Amino acid sequence: MVRVLTYLLVIAVLAAGAVWLADRPGEVSVLWQGYRIETSVAIAAIGVILLAFLALVAWAVTRFVLGLPSAFSFASRARRRARGFEAVSRGMVAIGAGDPIAAGRHAHDARKFAADEPLTLLLEAQTAQLSGNRGQAEAAFKAMLDKPETRVLGLRGLFVEARRRGDMAAARAFADDAVRRSPSLAWANDALLDFHTSSGDWQAARTAVERRAALRLADKAEAKRQRAVLLAAEALEAKGREPEKALAAALEAVKLAPGLTPAAALAGRMLSERGDIKKAAKLLEAAWKQVSHPDIAAAYLDVRPGDSARDRLARAETLTRLRPADPEGVLALAGAAIHAQDFARARATLKPLLAGGASVRVCLLMAELEEAEHGAAGRVREWLARATRAPRDAAWVADGLVSDQWLPVSPISGRLDAFVWTVPPATLGRPTADLDDVLADLDDSAPLLEGRAETATPAEPVRDAAPAATVIEAAALAPAAPPPGPESRAEPKPEPKSEPKSEPKSEPKSEPVPAAAAEAPQAAGKPMTPARPAQVVFPVAHAPDDPGPEQATPADARGRFRIFS
Repeated sequence: MVRVLTYLLVIAVLAAGAVWLADRPGEVSVLWQGYRIETSVAIAAIGVILLAFLALVAWAVTRFVLGLPSAFSFASRARRRARGFEAVSRGMVAIGAGDPIAAGRHAHDARKFAADEPLTLLLEAQTAQLSGNRGQAEAAFKAMLDKPETRVLGLRGLFVEARRRGDMAAARAFADDAVRRSPSLAWANDALLDFHTSSGDWQAARTAVERRAALRLADKAEAKRQRAVLLAAEALEAKGREPEKALAAALEAVKLAPGLTPAAALAGRMLSERGDIKKAAKLLEAAWKQVSHPDIAAAYLDVRPGDSARDRLARAETLTRLRPADPEGVLALAGAAIHAQDFARARATLKPLLAGGASVRVCLLMAELEEAEHGAAGRVREWLARATRAPRDAAWVADGLVSDQWLPVSPISGRLDAFVWTVPPATLGRPTADLDDVLADLDDSAPLLEGRAETATPAEPVRDAAPAATVIEAAALAPAAPPPGPESRAEPKPEPKSEPKSEPKSEPKSEPVPAAAAEAPQAAGKPMTPARPAQVVFPVAHAPDDPGPEQATPADARGRFRIFS
């Protein structure tokens, strides 16, 4: 519509001009080189317009003739540029398809037709990575440093290659340079955070976390949690040499993340040691409301040094009131009842857990209860044998590693805040490391990390849970075969050579037996067939004068062993 109006306006102006000239007749006389030309004004105006048009046509023809060489050159460059971009596009597709031969051919064509394009250097680097030629890849990334538009890309490529070959000092230098040139780079900030945490520089790591939060590379909740984890790590490291600094860091960590178990347990114990019992109890109760954990329960039971077993039992009851029916609270209450010699209450407390399938810790508590109440070695061995086949209890798990102690950084992947308190899976698989090339590192044969977690099957327990471990055959923990009782006569008779010798039968005790315990074969009335030997891992930290697990009795096992089946 605008074009039509413009066209009509131009026609109207020309018509008005023609009418204006027609209404004002006149004559024009030109005398030049003895020639005299006389005409009207209208004809003279038309002549001037024609001369101007011819001059413009002549100028255009002259420019076209003079510009033919450069036009041919430009067309040639455009064709080469188009062929170069086509080669780059096909090369990237070949890299995505995992075809190094086609990628190399297209990279050669791209270098031939578009050598100065940044994408050509990237294609060459990716092709070299796909082919396993690390030297050529680094050369391509170094060439990117000479151009401002590709300098950061070259730094990332050199960072990836340096980390791949294990040169962490060079990788850190490249990440530092990238952050200086472009502070908002997510990969560079993440890399610096990983370097700080792996070296134990918690202060620098907190600075990196705050910078990531300020640049909105991480949300506020994540940054807050990471700051709490770093403060907890700093507190655990400084608790021996700088207790005041450790307490301040632990309290700040609890303020940022009330459910962070290591920080809450450490702050509660340190406040208890300083005599601030009320504040310690309040802090631990708040942490227990957030998450139930045996470390918090243990710190709460020990909040007042020198208390009697009855006082500890009363505090355990407080935990169960704060989180009713919580398994950790039940276990804490049962343990406190055993120490207070309230055996009936301990049995009643453990009964729901036994009915639902006793875990390892429940079996160990039952063994402790049997020894403390009856001193029956057979029942103790029976419960220890059950523990070898019981479901696992919760532990700190990260990247396939099961640990009894919390760590701020995973030793497998180097991730911050990787450990989670959960029940370990039956099979721990190898963690999958993220491939970190410039666009997509398709060479999965080169590991980014040196440490890996080995696959553990249910028959082969995880051995990474503690620094020291002793393997004991479960058959050694099985109850000894007692003399045959009335029930055993109804059973099929064993072979004569394997029949146990007769021994005097001891009178059974008159106290009631729990229903869960009655379901198991009794040591005094029914011979047990030895189960298939299975390996059990007992993490032990032996003192110089402490007897080894080979000489350990079931009583020694109480309270010192943690079994991971």
